[in-house]
Amino acid sequence: MRRLAPVLLVLTLAGCGAPAAEPSLARSSPVAAPAAEEGPTLTCGAGPLTITYLPEGLTRGRGFAQISSLTEPLKVRGASWRGGGEELRVGVVCGVRSAERFASLVTRSALTAHLGKPALRWHTRGDVRNYLWLERPGTAVYVSVTPGLARELDRVAAGVVPKEDS
Repeated sequence: MRRLAPVLLVLTLAGCGAPAAEPSLARSSPVAAPAAEEGPTLTCGAGPLTITYLPEGLTRGRGFAQISSLTEPLKVRGASWRGGGEELRVGVVCGVRSAERFASLVTRSALTAHLGKPALRWHTRGDVRNYLWLERPGTAVYVSVTPGLARELDRVAAGVVPKEDS
């Protein structure tokens, strides 16, 4: 597992269901040594998720607030990493409350499961691999990788977990 930099990045969408809610991005000051292995925290207002695994050789890129494959406008907040001409994106999609609605979010996607939860897989231009699963009502998790990182997709997805209270 890659050791992450000792800066905690918090991505928050308070009140995802409300149209007036604006995504916020807050960068905290350096954190103490025990938190040094934590990655960014992603949340749709409750029960944050953290990224515990990133492939070697990637550096922090830009955040993103849109996934062009979605069939409806939803609040999105994510982070990206780049290296060696490859890119990894991880984010949350807020507002999807039912599996039925979730299943129709991306046209031409394959319905599958992620740890028993409904999930969608699809490819976009340039053979970019996309994976989205309904973590819980109101929060879907998105992971995307370019072809050179395709082998890492499942490991990154498995490393997006509920943040433990310390």
